[in-house]
Amino acid sequence: MGTVTKIGIIGMGHVGAHVANSLVLQGIADELYMTEICSGEASRQAKLDAEVQDLGDSLAFCPHNVALVNCGEDYAQLAQCDVIVNAAGDVSLAATNRDGELFYTTDTAKRFIEPVTAAGFGGVWVTIANPCDVVATEIWKLSGIDSNRVVGTGTALDSSRLKYALSRVTGFDQHSISAYMLGEHGASMFAALSAVSFGGKPLSQLRAEQPERFGFDLAAVEDAARQGGYVTYAGKQCTEFAVADAACRLVRAIVSNEHYITACSTLMTGEYGEYGLFTSLPCVVGADGVEEVLHLDLTDAELDEFHASCAHVRENLGRVGLA
Repeated sequence: MGTVTKIGIIGMGHVGAHVANSLVLQGIADELYMTEICSGEASRQAKLDAEVQDLGDSLAFCPHNVALVNCGEDYAQLAQCDVIVNAAGDVSLAATNRDGELFYTTDTAKRFIEPVTAAGFGGVWVTIANPCDVVATEIWKLSGIDSNRVVGTGTALDSSRLKYALSRVTGFDQHSISAYMLGEHGASMFAALSAVSFGGKPLSQLRAEQPERFGFDLAAVEDAARQGGYVTYAGKQCTEFAVADAACRLVRAIVSNEHYITACSTLMTGEYGEYGLFTSLPCVVGADGVEEVLHLDLTDAELDEFHASCAHVRENLGRVGLA
């Protein structure tokens, strides 16, 4: 028999439920442990029960069987998992402000970090809850786990939005484009336009050679990536598919030990002179989480944007006593 892959999810709202469904549909998990922040609220437990039932009803259509475990609020059960996905948030609080969930998500995280840690969790955290970089920093500090074993989805999603925007203006497939949004997953993120390439050819070179195709408005493309989430939210009051898929892509890279390169949130240990906080740079992701952080040759203007973004994360850390 092969190794059984166990994945835990904390929070089965819009995003957590889609993470669960995507893990099942892609055949990533053999056992799926699901929890909810119930606080004695029957409606929250009922929501969790409903999602577990719905997933079970779908198993006949999935690649292989998955054991579905309803853990209620017993977070300690997740300690046996290879990866825990933290999707505990309240997106309505961020309707007009990227930092709107700051106090809710950091307070909520305190409720599950300790019992999971005390139960001996030795796997990898993948955290989605926003502000992503602050919550990732909190999980690292309060759990005492190796920093590489905490991975924030960070700008993995925003980088996908950037590729989608570039695809729309050039006609090239997203998979053929290398492009990263960097910094915090929030308003201060920025596009590393100096590092964008199509099939390995730098965008700067293509703009000189084919101005009719590549002479598009760079600021407009960057803004499309930055504002994509609010376009989605305006229409359905949540974002769910893309961020769930970003998390599942990280989970797959971890359990398959892929050494996959993506932008994601990780601890700064001197990168561009930044220390002690999580934010997004291109990372190599494998079985132990973040294996390596890749350094891009950023322009002076991009470096200024990176430092400004880190300063905003640091400010939010101070607001919740984590600086």
